[in-house]
Amino acid sequence: MIGRVGPDTLDLELVTRFPNGPVELEDGLHWDFDALYGHIIVGLAEAVRREPAIESIGIDSWAVDYGLLRDGELLAQPFHYRDDRTERGVAKVHEITPFAELYQRNGLQFLPFNTLYQYRVDERLADADTSLLIPDLIAYLLTGISVAERTNASTTGLLGVRSGEWDAELADRLEIPSTALPALVDPGSVIGMLRPELAARIGKDLPIIAVGSHDTASAVVAVPLSSPNSAYISCGTWGLVGVELTEPVLTDAAREANFTHELGVDGRYRFLHNVTGLWLLSETVRTWESEDGAVIDLPELLDAASTVTGDIALFDANDASLSAPGDMPARIAAVLRADGSEVPDSRAAFARTIVESIAVAFATAVQTAADLSGRRLDSIHLVGGGSLNRLLCQATADRSGLPVLAGPVEATALGNVLVQARALGAAPATLEELRALVARTHGPVRFDPR
Repeated sequence: MIGRVGPDTLDLELVTRFPNGPVELEDGLHWDFDALYGHIIVGLAEAVRREPAIESIGIDSWAVDYGLLRDGELLAQPFHYRDDRTERGVAKVHEITPFAELYQRNGLQFLPFNTLYQYRVDERLADADTSLLIPDLIAYLLTGISVAERTNASTTGLLGVRSGEWDAELADRLEIPSTALPALVDPGSVIGMLRPELAARIGKDLPIIAVGSHDTASAVVAVPLSSPNSAYISCGTWGLVGVELTEPVLTDAAREANFTHELGVDGRYRFLHNVTGLWLLSETVRTWESEDGAVIDLPELLDAASTVTGDIALFDANDASLSAPGDMPARIAAVLRADGSEVPDSRAAFARTIVESIAVAFATAVQTAADLSGRRLDSIHLVGGGSLNRLLCQATADRSGLPVLAGPVEATALGNVLVQARALGAAPATLEELRALVARTHGPVRFDPR
């Protein structure tokens, strides 16, 4: 994406998209990182060709996954967080440090793929001198400088929730070499300049500026929160549902509700819960397309789903059996049957069941966020790709009883661009002012509960 920022300007231009998904190798599920990096270099060169005035680069991605380096070389393609090795890591970590203690130290909800669980079973970790999360790994390849951006580092489970620094004592206890954890930097810091050979290839010498490199951290920067009592949902593959806080809520109730404290830009806490999002729908559609040998028109499917009447079967969107790739319709059907519910007999009805089940999970998480934080919430801002799903937006409003303000769609890219622009003196100084710029330039669509 190319971003253009001014006093009343906040525009994005799509440069390129490329495929990304897991690949099965001999030792498990990985990312095709070499292909990703190749696409990134091609995309940067095209961006500079289109807009020679580009001033900087910012990188964000999904969280928790990492690459291991030794003497500057990548030891292997990074593992994918859905690889089943992580389950062994959970047991090994909790044998040493119970989850209740972990929560007090790192403030993270239990997710079996959090980085510390992956580290505990990664046989290559002992051979590495540096571990870099995906955006930091890309920044290293571009600049030659190894750092850990703080918002994404908070998803590893090895960052102190109050200190914002590496918890070296915990790492040592878990036999995770703290020497592999690089120096931390905050969003807005200049990581370094492009390596000369890359600057020549891309067509310009540019700085890499640290942004909220966890994509949700960037997305929340661009949520045009209408009041301090607004919840947010960053909805794509996952639905990240929560509120923004300035102090952690490390209560037993928060731990039992599996609410997390991921760091946000400017020292905020993203107090949220991971809900399985549109992964359920996209995997279902992928299976149907494989069966049909043809592409399914998703807007047409959702239009048909919106006309379904009568009782809608519901299931737990967070059921653990739905987390892996594969035949999603069959697995959802199994969950429905196990609950004594009828399986929808048409694809439109099946899609409606998926959307309504996600909306129920969203509404429940919003109410829990309100209860745990002591806030009386008055609205929900839904950003990301899910904001284009009108059926989901309306269902979330209906299930929560709160108005849903949908958009912007590309919140992550906007938040990334805004943090870069602020570092260059081209955008306002405070988060509130940045969000006001988003609200002026990307007015949300309102869905009132029915």
